[in-house]
Amino acid sequence: MSNRSAKNAPVVRLPPKSNTEIILARGAQAAMIGVGFVVLIFALQAGEFILAPIFLAVVVGLMFGPIATRVERFGLPPAISAVLVVLLCIGLIAAFSAALAAPLSEWVGRIPQLWAELQQQLAGWQRPLEALRAVREELRTIMGAADVKVSVEDGSAVESVATMAPAVAAQFLLFFASLYFFVATRHQIRTMVLGFSFDRRLRWRIAHIFRDVERLVSKYLLSITVINIVEGILVGIGLFAIGVPSAALWGALAIITNFVVFIGPLAMTIVLFAVGLTEFETLWGSLLPPLIYQAINVVEAQFVTPTVIGRQMTLNPFVVLLALVFWIWMWGPIGGFIAIPALLILYAVLRNIVPGIIQAEQTRAPERRR
Repeated sequence: MSNRSAKNAPVVRLPPKSNTEIILARGAQAAMIGVGFVVLIFALQAGEFILAPIFLAVVVGLMFGPIATRVERFGLPPAISAVLVVLLCIGLIAAFSAALAAPLSEWVGRIPQLWAELQQQLAGWQRPLEALRAVREELRTIMGAADVKVSVEDGSAVESVATMAPAVAAQFLLFFASLYFFVATRHQIRTMVLGFSFDRRLRWRIAHIFRDVERLVSKYLLSITVINIVEGILVGIGLFAIGVPSAALWGALAIITNFVVFIGPLAMTIVLFAVGLTEFETLWGSLLPPLIYQAINVVEAQFVTPTVIGRQMTLNPFVVLLALVFWIWMWGPIGGFIAIPALLILYAVLRNIVPGIIQAEQTRAPERRR
């Protein structure tokens, strides 16, 4: 009887939605996404002290993940491979810091002398600078900002360092602790996430996301690290050949700054131009250090990196620039380092969720990452 009543029950058909209702529904969804994005930004900024070292540890853990996997093939448990990864990371940081400490302290001590030499070198540019200063004063007068005063608070550098030291030490400890636990439990994290997937197809996609994230991030960071080391050595040799002092220091800085695409090479060019002004008497001589660096960097960016990494991994330069600006704005230098890995993680997720979009993008002409 119940089956007959169910069959004879009238079917209620809702009237189709009008265009206005559809637009309002879509607008509500877009508003919710926008509000969620704004909340996410505020949460990232508020949690910078804790989240930045944790995110950095995850990126470094993804970088050394394949190395830990190879170590575990010899029968070592993940806890031991994680300890080896942490010790390797500590060793690299200590060796790099020890190599930079002596020449960097020497140049820091020479800052007053270098500033005086820069003023002498720029004395010949006095007229153009006076013209720019006059234009600036005119603009300030027009905008009504001529009476703006800038006050500088008297603070001690020693006090600032003493205040920041505990915070920096805490972030280092949080970074190494997060790196250890991420590498040691990465298999458990994958199993736990897959356990929440009751659909077989969803579980397959999530498994591929984990695989692609580790492969893309590890391949990118390991390859870029080797490329940057070779580039730094060549930059140091080139600067040493033209007589620039502490050439090894500038080569090491070239290694570090090249991890932040676009912005890093630009900053390195400006630094080398300032070094050239202090070491050479002519303008053409001052241009030699940045020109040598730019020549090596162009060869690396246009030929070496696409060949080593592969053009399928290259990303749209505009998207890379937006990611850099966003993460540097959020977390400073740490954000600049994790910007490209974060973009690769997003790329891996989208490639498995919406593969049609990624495949359509790959059929177009490959874009350079710089």
